[in-house]
Amino acid sequence: MLGRRQEIHLQFQQIADGLLMSLAFWLAHTLRIIGSDWPMFNKPIGPFSDFQWLLFVIMPFGPIILEMQGFYAHPLQKTLIRSLQQLARTAFWLGLLIAACAYFLRLDVPSRAVMPIFIGIAGIFLLLRERASITRFKRKAHAESLRERVIFVGSPGDVADLQRSLPPELRMEFATVAEIDPGTQPVGDLVRVLHEHGVGRAIFASNHADLSRLQEFITACEVEGVEAWLMADFIRTTIARPDFDVLGGRPVLVIRTTPALTWALLIKDLVDRLVALLALVVFAPVFIVIAILIKATSPGPIFFRQARGGLHGRPFTMYKFRTMVTDAEMQQEELQKFNQMSGPVFKMEKDPRITSIGKLLRKTSLDELPQFWNVFRGEMSLVGPRPLPLYEVEKFETPAQRRRLSMKPGLTCLWQVSGRNEVKSFEQWVRLDLEYIDNWSLWLDLRILLRTVPAVFAGIGAK
Repeated sequence: MLGRRQEIHLQFQQIADGLLMSLAFWLAHTLRIIGSDWPMFNKPIGPFSDFQWLLFVIMPFGPIILEMQGFYAHPLQKTLIRSLQQLARTAFWLGLLIAACAYFLRLDVPSRAVMPIFIGIAGIFLLLRERASITRFKRKAHAESLRERVIFVGSPGDVADLQRSLPPELRMEFATVAEIDPGTQPVGDLVRVLHEHGVGRAIFASNHADLSRLQEFITACEVEGVEAWLMADFIRTTIARPDFDVLGGRPVLVIRTTPALTWALLIKDLVDRLVALLALVVFAPVFIVIAILIKATSPGPIFFRQARGGLHGRPFTMYKFRTMVTDAEMQQEELQKFNQMSGPVFKMEKDPRITSIGKLLRKTSLDELPQFWNVFRGEMSLVGPRPLPLYEVEKFETPAQRRRLSMKPGLTCLWQVSGRNEVKSFEQWVRLDLEYIDNWSLWLDLRILLRTVPAVFAGIGAK
């Protein structure tokens, strides 16, 4: 997790980039109007007010897509080529988002000449802003008076290890005025240095330190009004990400293996519900046709309802179009010997319980359409581990299998786009789910969704 100062700095950069991209679009439109008489522009363009809706896409989503491309990460280590590659990918995804909004919401878009001009101007603005930030950062780093004065507290070995682990841009921000060893020096040495150098932060490297001894030094910082940053390296984790929070006014070290509640996660939930609502409206005629076909070809209900394990295993009712005979669940025990998936789940190729129309629905994944209702209700997500029946969840044998329940289940996932019928081991399925959980980002969700579309149309992995 970034320090608060770095978070604020990043947010200022993102706000500035959103404004610069909006300004670039206005300039592109203005230049297009100025050049209306030029031979290359043979089509008139409407006033800027016709396209103001684009600002509501460019300003918030432009910086988000830039961050997804890593535009703000490690600026001192980036080359100009790397920045151009990130900007090119951002232009592609932003253009795709604008095209989708224009198509589905039936909004006016400017002439084709405006967008290339906008991309060129925005790219120049963003590169200049990035280079200016880097130049300012380096100037600040080389000016001793502008660098933050800090004290490192810990054994010489722990302090050296900590300083080596810090990224270059962070080391350049610090001016180390002293290193205090709490094992050999009294707390008075810390207080004296605080007074002499006007230090605002003390960083504690606590790997091999006596915590009760450190408490004296932390208390001294508290009394002096100096921030004490305690490195919690004494707790070693393998896959979990440590974070700090406050509970009842008391500091808490949080060890989590799932994404923390961030704006990205809130955006994921908002997009899930909006897309689900749109899908329910767009596919309403398809629902009617499928309902008629199901009723005409086999007796029984249109929808299949089943209790599935949701977030943290909490049960919810999942909806699908019925693709099997009505007593399919009662027949499963007899078919268990034909199970082609190891572990607690049941998968069978050429399942005799599937109806004639059910084969087509499964091949095209149309049987999953009612799950958009679950997504709209917040019980599922567009992307996430597939929900399993409760009786299969109860058979989970390892902590890793339970950990796949730590994110909201989804319509599609890595397993789904990896050729799901080619995965014969539940452990392999779980590995794909945990890979998704451990590396989750909005960018990863988008990549999975884009891979899902051709997989559905081609019927890859669906039988």
